[in-house]
Formats: sequence, C-alpha cells, structure tokens
Amino acid sequence: MITVMIKRIPFIFLMTLGVLLIPYLAMQFSQEVNWSVFDFMAMGFLLFAAGVTVDLIFGKAQAQYRWLIILGVVLLFLLLWAELAVGVFGTPWAGN
Repeated sequence: MITVMIKRIPFIFLMTLGVLLIPYLAMQFSQEVNWSVFDFMAMGFLLFAAGVTVDLIFGKAQAQYRWLIILGVVLLFLLLWAELAVGVFGTPWAGN
C-alpha cells in the first residue's frame, strides 16, 4: 500500500508543476499576473500537500467517510489560498 502511494508522488509533483505553469505562462503575456518566487513556492507547497493528502485519504479512509474528508481538505485548501491571495480573514500572513 505504501509502495503504491510512493509511486504516485512523482505524478502529484508533475501535476503541481502543471498547475503552476498556468500563472507562469500568464505572466509572460499579461501585466495583470505578477507572482513572485515566494508565491510560486507557497502555492506549490499547498497544491502538493493537498494532492498527497487526498492520495493518503484514498488509501486509508473508509469509503463512507472518504468524500467528506476530501471535501474538508479541498475547503481548507481554498480557504488558505484565499487568505494568502487577498487576506479574507485579515491574518498577519495575509496577502495584499
């Protein structure tokens, strides 16, 4: 079971890089998108952590609770993303 999960880590990493290519390419064609290296690292960490967590949930959680837990992970990811991007909750590490 763990071996199968470890084999999926490169796929999750490549998917994370693929999603990060979207803002990178947008930066090449538009002045509206202006990400720093820290933005790419933070979003890369969030995406990779969410992907690994969902993969772990698929392997370990009972089927009846699996989608509820995944929904919680996705909701937490979106809340962290919104807070880092625009500061929805006004924490000290909020965006501008």
